[in-house]
Amino acid sequence: MNGPAAAELEKDLAAAGFLCLGGFSPGKDSDVPALSGGTRPQTLLLIGSTGPSIWPCLVESPEWADGADDPLDRYTARVLGVLARKHACEPLFPFQGPPYHPFQKWAQACGGFSQSPMGVLAHQVFGPWAGFRAVFLSSQPLDTPPAAERSGPCDTCLDKPCIAACPANALSLTGGYDVPRCRDHLARSRALDCWSGCLARRACPVGTPHRQDPATARFHMDSFIGL
Repeated sequence: MNGPAAAELEKDLAAAGFLCLGGFSPGKDSDVPALSGGTRPQTLLLIGSTGPSIWPCLVESPEWADGADDPLDRYTARVLGVLARKHACEPLFPFQGPPYHPFQKWAQACGGFSQSPMGVLAHQVFGPWAGFRAVFLSSQPLDTPPAAERSGPCDTCLDKPCIAACPANALSLTGGYDVPRCRDHLARSRALDCWSGCLARRACPVGTPHRQDPATARFHMDSFIGL
């Protein structure tokens, strides 16, 4: 993004552990809903976080301290709701619905992402470590990051180290990501290396500075298993 307003938004996002992953001007086929007043948004900004960016902010938040369920989602909704209003945008969240919105489609429209065998999208800079937390919809045409000149890393990855690294054999090029097989493997023992971070994701050579640390990974694994 460019300009003083964009710089202020990026600063506000970074202070709370988030970043802008891209944006575009929605067309009729983008499945972007109307704003609350019924008008079509002129700009969509994809807001996310990476492995090490959000954790320090989350663990200092009231949502983490109160012991209630879903602290990450509640922290995200509170903080990004405030920032969206500050910057005259309307937020949408992937964890609120129905209707549930096509965040992966929107990310691919921003550019720089490819579909990975792990189900998640992999980014050309952040690898498989970019989490989608919200989109901001604006009634105004805002400057957005230029569309990436290339897609994410998976399209040109020949070795596919993520598939070989999965100890549960839950990944394949033909079958994709076998979620029940992955969950069954994790349920065997909390001493498994996977609980300190998905071994398939960690095998990806792209975005290694943005990996989750073990504490963050264990939090997400607990959420995945439903503990």
